[in-house]
Amino acid sequence: MKRKFFDQDRGRLLQQLVSQSADIAERMTITLEELEKATHDFDKARELGHGGHGTVYKGILSDLHVIAIKITKKVVQKEIDEFINEVAILSQINHRNVVKLYGCCLETEVPMLVYEFISNGTLYDHLHITESRSFSWKRLRIATETTKSLAYLHTTISIPIIRRDIKSVNILLDDTLASEVADFGASRYIPVDKSGATTMAQGTIGYLDPMYFCTGRLTQKNDVYSFGVMLLERLTRKKPFAYLSSQGNGLVAHFAILFAEGDLSQLVMDGGGKEVEQIAALAIVCVKITDEGRPSMRHVELTLEGLKASNGHVLDNATADTSEANGTATKFQVTTYLSNRKESSRQYSMEEEFILSSRYPR
Repeated sequence: MKRKFFDQDRGRLLQQLVSQSADIAERMTITLEELEKATHDFDKARELGHGGHGTVYKGILSDLHVIAIKITKKVVQKEIDEFINEVAILSQINHRNVVKLYGCCLETEVPMLVYEFISNGTLYDHLHITESRSFSWKRLRIATETTKSLAYLHTTISIPIIRRDIKSVNILLDDTLASEVADFGASRYIPVDKSGATTMAQGTIGYLDPMYFCTGRLTQKNDVYSFGVMLLERLTRKKPFAYLSSQGNGLVAHFAILFAEGDLSQLVMDGGGKEVEQIAALAIVCVKITDEGRPSMRHVELTLEGLKASNGHVLDNATADTSEANGTATKFQVTTYLSNRKESSRQYSMEEEFILSSRYPR
């Protein structure tokens, strides 16, 4: 049975990678025996968490690397396809803010993914479960690191990748609260000449770009929208997929109304001030209804770098040129966003028409 599963899963993986690097199926393969040793036969005590999609275990490989092993619960083609897609994508990526994939096990009916172990949970955990108050001062750094990884996916690698399911659950944090983007099963390679191709909309309600939901048109601006929602989630500590205001508005619509009125105190939990208003302004333009009005992820990255510099933050591992960040980035319409609040409010009355109200949890 191991041989059978290995052959069929390896075959799928090779087919996916045929135009890239076919040796990945060999050099990234980890045996079931080694994973059993690493987890003490998948001991319950090694379980990090489980949900509708499967279970994650902590283990230690023979070379002493600490790992996290993701095992999908159901044997369904969609899950296996996403697994193969994730291996194909992560094996091509080398970025400090993208979780490292050590390899995969192809010897079981449902293949397993083996990642580096990230010790401090998810952004979602810190926002909604532990509700750490000391977490607030890291807000801008985490946002900037996340944009670095997304800008890299969009513009740096040879064939751009659209992340497609950006949300706080998929942002892992280490002991220093440095961020790493994880879970690339829904991601897609999109050659530049095919940007805007129509696909079946995929993502999480609350974070999902309403234009993509309605049209199926996949572009990099879909990721920008989802990132903007995540900025609002960080500022408010409200869950985008569950939030509903007393007027029946989702998080995006309600925030835009309060932003236009200059009164964010009802929603922003970590205090106000210049930095909060600047981040709020950036988030508002990221979640514009039409993608033409949204910045690129590279512009978002430079804007956040500029805000860090102008607000006196230490630039943590900044790769963007400081003068560019202080010039282009901080001038990238932030002052315009702050002065155009009425237009922002008007746009977000459209949210109901796009069936994106957060009254429909996933």
